[in-house]
Amino acid sequence: MRMGVNVPNFGPGANPDHLARWAETVEGLGFDLLMMSDHVAITPDVAEQYPPPFYEPFTTLAWMAGLTSEIKLGTTVLITPYRHPLLVARMAANLQQLSGGRLVLGVGVGWARGEFEALGVPFERRGALTDEHLRTLRTAWENDADYRCGQIPLWIGGNSDAGMRRAVRFGAPWHPLGFTMPWFREALPRLKGISAQLGRPVPGLAPRIRLNLTDQPVDHPDRRAGEGTLEQFLEDVEELRLAGADSILLDPYHGDPDETLRPEVAWQALATVAAHRR
Repeated sequence: MRMGVNVPNFGPGANPDHLARWAETVEGLGFDLLMMSDHVAITPDVAEQYPPPFYEPFTTLAWMAGLTSEIKLGTTVLITPYRHPLLVARMAANLQQLSGGRLVLGVGVGWARGEFEALGVPFERRGALTDEHLRTLRTAWENDADYRCGQIPLWIGGNSDAGMRRAVRFGAPWHPLGFTMPWFREALPRLKGISAQLGRPVPGLAPRIRLNLTDQPVDHPDRRAGEGTLEQFLEDVEELRLAGADSILLDPYHGDPDETLRPEVAWQALATVAAHRR
């Protein structure tokens, strides 16, 4: 099972030095993927959760491709309706070529209504636009020599049934984010039911969970997957593996922007996890 890291590309600590050290640390610890989030217009609703500066993922990942050699690079998730699909197809194809085939494109529909308004994209059509854009991406990559780069792996984000249906329709791993384990257990039968309803195979699983190691067990009902003692973390990872996850992404950001000023705390947690993978 591959394991990756969601690198914070935002906040007061986001700068070239820290981002370079994130890349060096994540690859040096032996993780398989380095991924980051996406926002374009940092409107108040976005800034409340992901304050500026916010480094654009394609630009930053292209730079990180030159700082790394083997680790996969990707988005968790690219907000699909924000950009023209042919622009995304070209940027992704170029990054795939320049990185030596290391791109994983996680995609989602987005949630920030203010950001949609700032970009002139209809919020109510975000699901339909995502489907249209994904079809265009695959058509360009497969049929147009100017974009052809082999099939770039897609992950389909979103915790809703609509996100599950999209993963089934596109035959791409489902990428749920920030869930509790009871929610995940209840979601799996729904995913299988949607697959049966559509007459398509059950998609792979590539969940994103927290990395928040604590000294004492976390026992409240809203405990997120990956949160708690090392033993709780490892139990969650093993359950996800047994459920069929072939990739798991760890999110070391806990919601306080000042964390980005002290990345060493997250790096130590990642080192602890890396030591227990061997």
